[in-house]
Amino acid sequence: MKKLLLLTCLFTLILYSENAMGSTTTDFIREQQAAGHRANGLIHEKSPYLLQHAFNPVSWLPWGEEAFKRAREQEKPIFLSIGYSTCHWCHVMAHESFENEEIAQYLNEHFICIKVDREERPDIDALYMAATQAMTGSGGWPMSVFLMPDLKPFYAGTYFPPKTNHGKPGFLDLLHSIGKLWDKDRDKLRESAQNITDELVRQNTSATTKGEVNADVIHHAFKQMEAAYDPKFGGIGTAPKFPRPTMYHQLFRYYHREKNSLAKNMVLHSLREMASGGMYDQLGGGFHRYSVDDQWRVPHFEKMLYDQAGLATLYTEAYQVSGDAFFLHIAEEILTYVLRDMTSPEGGFYSAEDADSTAKENKKIHGEGLFYIWDYDEINTILGEDDGSIFNYIYGVRVGGNALHDPLGEFHYKNILFQEHSFTEAATKFEISPMDVQRICTKAETILFKVRAQRPRPHLDDKIITAWNGLMISALAKGYQVTENATYLEAASTCAAFISTNLMQDHFTLLRRYREGEAHFDGQLNDYAFFIQGLLDLYEASFEVRWLQLALNLQEQQNKVFGD
Repeated sequence: MKKLLLLTCLFTLILYSENAMGSTTTDFIREQQAAGHRANGLIHEKSPYLLQHAFNPVSWLPWGEEAFKRAREQEKPIFLSIGYSTCHWCHVMAHESFENEEIAQYLNEHFICIKVDREERPDIDALYMAATQAMTGSGGWPMSVFLMPDLKPFYAGTYFPPKTNHGKPGFLDLLHSIGKLWDKDRDKLRESAQNITDELVRQNTSATTKGEVNADVIHHAFKQMEAAYDPKFGGIGTAPKFPRPTMYHQLFRYYHREKNSLAKNMVLHSLREMASGGMYDQLGGGFHRYSVDDQWRVPHFEKMLYDQAGLATLYTEAYQVSGDAFFLHIAEEILTYVLRDMTSPEGGFYSAEDADSTAKENKKIHGEGLFYIWDYDEINTILGEDDGSIFNYIYGVRVGGNALHDPLGEFHYKNILFQEHSFTEAATKFEISPMDVQRICTKAETILFKVRAQRPRPHLDDKIITAWNGLMISALAKGYQVTENATYLEAASTCAAFISTNLMQDHFTLLRRYREGEAHFDGQLNDYAFFIQGLLDLYEASFEVRWLQLALNLQEQQNKVFGD
């Protein structure tokens, strides 16, 4: 029987288009082959992330027995790199280090190098993320972990620059240091790996206590969120700020249970601020991953399916709680974005869009957010001086750029659209009616959206993940219940049929990932849980008994597989 994810699995892991969305992985492979670049051991994988690295000079191998056997037979440590295809800093480290011939040569000579897509294998990612956090106090991607041949970690970190810089160890220097220790003091590394593993097992064992969730726990959770709440700009915690829809769902339920209006107002204020900021795509709909500042203005530009699903549901609930049509409008824009840009022809939903893209006028210019940002003069040229002035006033566009918090200087003289002023404020300033302002702004948004669509799009990760599709089914089903928009119900039903046909085996056993006709990897607990929840929400929206029956059958299988 497959076990719940436990840190003790460290001991058992050894057993183991060009389309409207931008350049596809297939195009990338063709370009690399045409340029005469030699493929490594990732070339036969389906993961867009692994295929992005299939032409690195590093001799990458996928996670599996072949790599483990080489490490044992050649008595080499393993360098494990974990990331995902739309990860900005994964791209940076790949360009700086994994495409560097000197670094690649040293890695190939002294290590067995393994790449893992965290979205395909969240079980592996969770295990080594726990180790990374235990060793460093933090985590993130790309995750860089050094293992003994028996897969026990002895050193870990995240992004490393190629050379030592500003007190941060350089990747090549780190490799040399580990290489020397491996040759001269291997027992020290072996001892470190065992100590780390023992500590992780100890933490996991001590955490598995039994008890009841009572009202005191719920009140304590609310007090913690209240203490971390930003009353000015909304959100829980300080910069960088993440949307965290599950926390706001909890606050809504606390409001409903305890009649605590503060809990409700914390959510509504946060959602309004988030949707007004640059973290929300003001032209195309959908939320970027997180905001690097506390005002939601400067985002990390990738777009994840699970964020869209969670936030579409949350904004729909906000409308139900408040009756304010603003929240329903945002929910509908999110769903429109997903149906337009993240839906496969078969009806499944793609995983993510990248933060990075290429400049149309110069293909050598590649960076974060290029698809979304604007020059002041560019907008005025497109819209004309009069309409451009009104649009720029509403969306905070400035001559010198508006990214006040830009720690890496990536958006110098560029503008990220956010709603700085209302239609009423613009009407007062330009001495026209609010209706005229709205008409001008709507026209301008349509024009700029069409202009933006001509730019090279960010990379699309077109794999279909069962868990995240389950979340999207829920969002669409709830959207239909509130709006009676039949498009939402049809999309949810089509996706549910796609998953049950392509990612479900005999005896209601789920698989995790589908791409290019291949379904692979055992379903994780969240694949079962989120897909079952999606089916229940779809049943409540459609009253089609087949979805309820499928949910019951999957629940029985989930209990068999994960019930221990």
